[in-house]
Amino acid sequence: MSKILLLPHGTAGDVLPYIWLGRQLIQRGHSVTMIWVESFLPAAERAGIHYVPMPGAGFEKLLLNPDLWLPHKGLQEGFAFAGECMGDYLKAFKASVEHDGMPALLVAPHINFAARLLREKHGVPLISVVLYPPAFISAHEICSGMLCAGLMRKLPVFVRKIILSLVMPYDRFAMPHVRRNCQEHGVPPPRNLQRHWWLSPDGVLALFPGWYGKAQPDWPANTLQWDFPLEDLAEERSMSPELVAFLAAGEKPLVFTPGTGNLHARAFFETALELCSRLGCRAVFVTRELGQVPDCLPETVLAVKYAPFSTLLKHASVFVHHGGIGSVSQGFKAGVPQFIVFMGFDQPDNAERLEGMGAGVGLDVRKFDVRRALPLLRKCLEDPAMRQNADACTKRLRENRPPVGALMEWLEHRTRPASSSCS
Repeated sequence: MSKILLLPHGTAGDVLPYIWLGRQLIQRGHSVTMIWVESFLPAAERAGIHYVPMPGAGFEKLLLNPDLWLPHKGLQEGFAFAGECMGDYLKAFKASVEHDGMPALLVAPHINFAARLLREKHGVPLISVVLYPPAFISAHEICSGMLCAGLMRKLPVFVRKIILSLVMPYDRFAMPHVRRNCQEHGVPPPRNLQRHWWLSPDGVLALFPGWYGKAQPDWPANTLQWDFPLEDLAEERSMSPELVAFLAAGEKPLVFTPGTGNLHARAFFETALELCSRLGCRAVFVTRELGQVPDCLPETVLAVKYAPFSTLLKHASVFVHHGGIGSVSQGFKAGVPQFIVFMGFDQPDNAERLEGMGAGVGLDVRKFDVRRALPLLRKCLEDPAMRQNADACTKRLRENRPPVGALMEWLEHRTRPASSSCS
């Protein structure tokens, strides 16, 4: 049995894959600890994961910043926060080690620079988890949402390689924090993050299937591409009786969500309500902040704080959401047409891939109004080819899913014997 430390970073769609990994590792007999903000403690502990919370005020402040959901500006804010919270991660790590000893393996996203510092300081192997194709920053596949993506796609691959090796637009927002923490811990800082600290040399785990994002020639050679985790806490949290009754009382509803971390979605829900009125459709609105939902909803619309998508989407006609990779994969699992209202991060790329498969549509959130959205939503409801393509994605997901055991063995081969002290 090995002690394995999970260090996720982000909102529910970013954290749930680590809870899924924790479940699998525990079933193999490993001791699993997770470090992140306190709001995810109940979900992790219900899955049997030991949880070490770190201060979450900075993360909540980040979510309250409307710039987080703007293209490119959101990445700037995200990189800055990733640097700012390094100290909190490192303090929580020290507390974990003093209690349980040194881990045999670290598992973290590329944006968790504290995890890379710990690898360099203690020599503990680090697995970088990649949840979506844009994180690989490939010259062979310029993903939608990248700066100047349209222009970059017109250039020869060798020119793209040169540009990507020289232009790192977001490093500067995190680098001052990285350098300061490296100095405090006696670790030589990287010259830049994208080239030297982005993906771990010990191993890279891509948690999306090849039919969704094909492996590219410039991905690291030590990459294992697996599949979508499809974790949504359905084992611990079922749908509320109110939601169950609503679903049973009429035709399949539209399901709308702007994402668990989005606290600036008032306009999204106002547009959603008008769309439902125009179409005469029932709907379920999902948001952790119900104050974003218009007052006095009609009886045909129900707003809930939470619902496991693996259960809810079986009863949906169309899934309208922000385009996070976790939501996209749950839409594939349910075989439901998807309407992605994208903002930033991986969302524009997910929308483009979905449209390329013919399983849904995408629209920039800045253009999400009734005039533009209504014909797209009608297409999702009425186009038989789109529903067939959504069903085809479900079939791919079901028939091509690789065995979990092979993934666990790959992780286990990268562990090292744990020590009992922290220098």
